[in-house]
Amino acid sequence: MVDSERIQNPWMASGQTLVGCAGTVISDGKESSSRMKQTSDGKLGVGERAFSAAGAAFLSAIIVNPLDVAKTRLQAQAAGVNYSHPLSNVTGRMAHFGPNMLFADLRCSPSCTRAGIHGTVSICPPECFRYKGTLDVLYKIVQQEGFARLWRGTNAGLALAVPTVGIYLPCYDIFRNWLEDFTAKNVPSTTPYIPLVAGSMARSLACATCYPIELARTRMQAFKEIGRKPPGVFQTLLDVVSQVKSTNNLHNSLQGYRGLWTGMSSQLARDVPFSAICWSTLEPIRRKLFDLVGGDEANAMGVLGTNFSAGFVAGSLAAAATCPLDVAKTRRQIERDPARALTMTTRQTLTEVWRDGGLKGLFTGIGPRVGRAGPSVGIVVSFYEVVKFVLHNHYATS
Repeated sequence: MVDSERIQNPWMASGQTLVGCAGTVISDGKESSSRMKQTSDGKLGVGERAFSAAGAAFLSAIIVNPLDVAKTRLQAQAAGVNYSHPLSNVTGRMAHFGPNMLFADLRCSPSCTRAGIHGTVSICPPECFRYKGTLDVLYKIVQQEGFARLWRGTNAGLALAVPTVGIYLPCYDIFRNWLEDFTAKNVPSTTPYIPLVAGSMARSLACATCYPIELARTRMQAFKEIGRKPPGVFQTLLDVVSQVKSTNNLHNSLQGYRGLWTGMSSQLARDVPFSAICWSTLEPIRRKLFDLVGGDEANAMGVLGTNFSAGFVAGSLAAAATCPLDVAKTRRQIERDPARALTMTTRQTLTEVWRDGGLKGLFTGIGPRVGRAGPSVGIVVSFYEVVKFVLHNHYATS
């Protein structure tokens, strides 16, 4: 069964299979399998697979970033982050304008018609600064902060996505093929669980390697900056380290860098189940869709459509199922009390969310999360497979 899956998809053969698609078995099995393995293994190396994955991550990060910002803002607001106008108090106005300019225009945007006039100050009601849903977040960010802020954290997202996916997908290939060979010889009955195990292992490795950038991205998206240039990735990470070092409990300055991995357990608690659900769902869906578009005779458009559709469905289901863990991850990453941040646990955070908001609190931001994850997984998987398909055809004809 394993050999037949590899035979009919030469660009997904042993060494770089992302997910094998079962279909019609070619009659000359051993000869064809050997030839295709030589073509794929000899021509498509880890570097090319990483390049394909990095290109997919780059494209996905740019397209879906606004939904990621919306999801993070909704979850941060539920955690208690205040999104009121930064100049709505005397201290804020003095810090921004100086002691001689206390009367600032406190409208949320120049076009706001809900501001009430109090003396010489136009003050928006509190609901102008409270997010009510995904579209409301996107609209208010554009009105109050500018269109470009919808891509806040994109540089961190790109810095994160390229190495993360560049590690994740090639490692998934390697782990999956190794486990396929092992189980085929020893425990064939466990073969259906290979995508779950391989996806979990690859995601854990990628997460641990690139986690500080994920921490910076969440903080950059969660906190609103008006009146000054928002800090970048490096400055955000420096702020995290300095906050942790400033606590009285840390006598060794090197311990301050522990803050860069604050909440990583929550990230793993979210990403490992996400990967397990996603890959174990994507495999059978893509296998069936691939048969419908012609199996091993499918062209590049067939490969693109099959992978995007399967990735979209699998990513959406996995995102919905793991939303509570995503809420916990966001809360831990935006915690600004260093002492509390270092002692918080995922279980404790989930308990607090349940106590404060019940089931609705656990699924805060599920709309933009699902809306982001479905297209994102579809784009990443389809781009990755199409590039491998094109490279294989190029090498096969050269």
